[in-house]
Amino acid sequence: MAAMDLDAPVSIAPLLQAEQTHATILCCNCGAPIDGTTSAGALCYDCVKTTMDVSQGIQREATIHFCRDCERWLLPPTTWIVAALESRELLALCLKKLRGLHKVRIIDASFIWTEPHSRRVKVKLTIQDGVSEGVVLQQSFEIEYVVAYQQCPDCQKSYTANTWRACVQVRQKVPHKRTFLFLEQLILKHGAHRDTINIKEVKDGLDFFFAARNQADKFVDFLTSVVPVRAKKSQELISMDVHTSTKSYKFSYSVELVPICKDDLVALPIKLAKQIGNISPIGLCYRIGTTVNILDPSTLQTADISTPIYWRAPFTPLADVLELVEFIIMDIEPIGTQKGKWLLAEATVARASDLGTNDMTYYTRTHLGNVLHVGDSVMGYMLANTNFNNPNFDAVEASHTYSSQIPDVMLVKKFYERKRKSKNRNWRLKRMSKEEELLPKKAEQEKLDKDYEIFLRDVEEDAELRSAMALYKAQQAKKEAEAMSVAETDDGEDETPQIDMNELLDEFDDLNIQPGAQ
Repeated sequence: MAAMDLDAPVSIAPLLQAEQTHATILCCNCGAPIDGTTSAGALCYDCVKTTMDVSQGIQREATIHFCRDCERWLLPPTTWIVAALESRELLALCLKKLRGLHKVRIIDASFIWTEPHSRRVKVKLTIQDGVSEGVVLQQSFEIEYVVAYQQCPDCQKSYTANTWRACVQVRQKVPHKRTFLFLEQLILKHGAHRDTINIKEVKDGLDFFFAARNQADKFVDFLTSVVPVRAKKSQELISMDVHTSTKSYKFSYSVELVPICKDDLVALPIKLAKQIGNISPIGLCYRIGTTVNILDPSTLQTADISTPIYWRAPFTPLADVLELVEFIIMDIEPIGTQKGKWLLAEATVARASDLGTNDMTYYTRTHLGNVLHVGDSVMGYMLANTNFNNPNFDAVEASHTYSSQIPDVMLVKKFYERKRKSKNRNWRLKRMSKEEELLPKKAEQEKLDKDYEIFLRDVEEDAELRSAMALYKAQQAKKEAEAMSVAETDDGEDETPQIDMNELLDEFDDLNIQPGAQ
């Protein structure tokens, strides 16, 4: 027998391999061999997935609150947020409503389509959780949310009387509503009325109510940037805490528009006419923007009167569009002077009511030489043999310099005979929903309808005016009715100005107009 060498090295690899060999046991459920050191309760992985629920403790149903007036969702406890359906913001809100999500790991979350009017929102959620060392389960399940309607505090205030904090009173002392109709379109286009909690129609204007003072300040700044106005602010003390010296006020803003409107006949103070370029004191207001724009039709000279200058020496119009007279062009000859869209011309006109009665004609100069032709009808002001109760006009008549510059007739715009009915227009405008103190009488309603029709005709005839507005396509049914009406009643060519369909926006959704409506 050979002797053993005690000093020879011994390999311990077989010993380590024996120590690393794991114990194998059988699954207590299905009998499959598994690693006994990492098994979860002596179960194999397939049995763990079928017997263990890692989503236990997570809600499967929840309720979310939605305000139908402002279309916002409640983010507890008191925050209201704007979120579209199936948006990331709404998904985040839904996940925050669930209890127990902090114990698991979220892998994926997505919406499941539901009917828009079902008042149900479904979310598919995928989570992971470790049930034991080395064993991680992943599970997908659905969560159903019930949409409950609840009115937010802001909308509650809008439906409650005397909750406003600031009021903007817009007034204009004129016999028609054309400027307010134009201002209404500007407000709607720029969304300046979004913060109002109520709009009330009163005599000579509108009242806008706001829940906060800064919203009213913002609205007054908007009015100042689009029309010539002057504003005054007042405040009323509502309550005061004597211990903390905390006071509560209500603020009122009085905003007055200049009483000059587009196409009005004006007589400027002689001193003011000299200051703004030595223009003729008798002229037309051809545009109202941030300033009052005056035109002398006999020379095509224009002048701008800024708001501070106007209120330093205010004046009223001699006549407005309700006093326009129809004339017939007997003869017209362009002189050659042109300025922008205007062409200076000499015209001989006769009053339409005088035709067949007398041969009275009037000679005048006009800025409409490029649109008027012999036989056309035109609207204008009759100055000859007319008495104006206006001190500025009396001063012009008494002046040796300017008395000879007073024309007999001042033409304003071409008159179009409309063969189509006004209700068959292929376009329409938004209107704000206004609360009226008293329902208008029949005569007042007819006057309002007449003012609105005049405004719509101005929109059709003046491309510059409608460029500042948002015009929308009419409904398909109205278009078909228009086509049938034109085919049945139109015997000849209609010269009425038409609005190009490319200028019109697509149909608007009445539900998205707050607080305005059609």
